Amino acid sequence: MDTVNAILIDDEISNLKGLEQKLGKLFPEVVIQNTFQQPEEAITALKNNQPDLVFLDIEMPRLNGFEVLSQLKDINFQVIFVTAYSEYAIEAFKQNAIDYVLKPIDNDDLKIAVNKALDVIKTKSDLANKHKLVNLLTQTISNSNKIIVPTAKGMSFIPQAEVMHLEGYDGYTKIHLSTKKTIISSYNLGRFEKLLCNKFFKCHKSHIINLEKVRHFENEGYLILDDNQRIPISRANKKAFLELFK
Repeated sequence: MDTVNAILIDDEISNLKGLEQKLGKLFPEVVIQNTFQQPEEAITALKNNQPDLVFLDIEMPRLNGFEVLSQLKDINFQVIFVTAYSEYAIEAFKQNAIDYVLKPIDNDDLKIAVNKALDVIKTKSDLANKHKLVNLLTQTISNSNKIIVPTAKGMSFIPQAEVMHLEGYDGYTKIHLSTKKTIISSYNLGRFEKLLCNKFFKCHKSHIINLEKVRHFENEGYLILDDNQRIPISRANKKAFLELFK
């Protein structure tokens, strides 16, 4: 059998070494071309010389696995996601012929995923599947019903209807939920502004509110939400806010 060239992308060196060892024992035909801990370096390598197969961690600093792929114009390789999270997007991956393995990696799960990828590679699968991948990732990131929130502990998938308001500070974002829970994300406020649906309004440079949660407008420059939070609204945004209710 011909060899298959592969690249491994994960920010943790222990994960890279562990996966490389497993592949060496289970799939000697898979040749590891390179491994990357920095997603930016991986993007450059994939743009210049794409392999047959990529093992891609979802949650990484600065850029997650979705964003790595979204920066590639063409995707001419098979992708196996390596993730600690089995909710939300996983079923979508399966339905679109994208495979995954969960951490810690089980040998049987790895065999299933890799054999599936090898079958596609050998039959030279149509590139339409790769375009479906890009579309899926774009929809996942900008989904109108949920937002993906990278956190210190992993990744949360929050229905936008549960978000009361978002508060930016020091490059981070504090997300206040209707459940009275607060989530801290490494994404800045501007990043979330691009992902939220039109039910949200940036009332201040440090605050985005859910319009459906506004209970009262105070002339002195504050909005009162359903949970009685008092959110400042800048003078420049007052007129735009009031226009929404005419």
